[in-house]
Amino acid sequence: MPEPGLTTARHDAAFDLKAHIRSVPDFPKPGILFYDISTLLRDGPAWKAAMAQLATVVRPHRPKLLAGIESRGFLLAAPLALELGLGFIMLRKARKLPGPTIGHDYALEYGTDRIEMQADAVAPGDRVVILDDLLATGGTMAAGVQLLRNAGAEVPLAAAMIELAFLKGRERLDVPVETLVSYDS
Repeated sequence: MPEPGLTTARHDAAFDLKAHIRSVPDFPKPGILFYDISTLLRDGPAWKAAMAQLATVVRPHRPKLLAGIESRGFLLAAPLALELGLGFIMLRKARKLPGPTIGHDYALEYGTDRIEMQADAVAPGDRVVILDDLLATGGTMAAGVQLLRNAGAEVPLAAAMIELAFLKGRERLDVPVETLVSYDS
């Protein structure tokens, strides 16, 4: 039975999350259409439905840990880890984490970037599902997968709330990919 105040539709796996994601034209620069999850985050029942859908996607992969990619990936991975009784680790830009870190450099369209995690975040053989809010070109997600593997982790799944399918980011990943909503433009 649904909790008081929640409609049955919000517990349905087919709940339309797109109705709660705002499109912002020309952000962060002209010609870009930004898909903003802040409208979803501030709607408690819709946010709960999104987390339930992610839990349904992630649970069968039996992870020990969830890794969130800075920074909006933290908004997904941390509460989902809590819900599933799992640990949570942060994958961050260079020099943002205290203590010893390990990192992975990766190519951007113009230049390079680096993603890091604390050196003791995973043990060899740990099953870690990696999450971000958005899968676009797949570069950062692929770098996160490689970083986790370099530390000895097994990565059974990459997941995101939103996929920009026209950018073909999932083609850069050599792990199964699950997303909750997809946009073709």
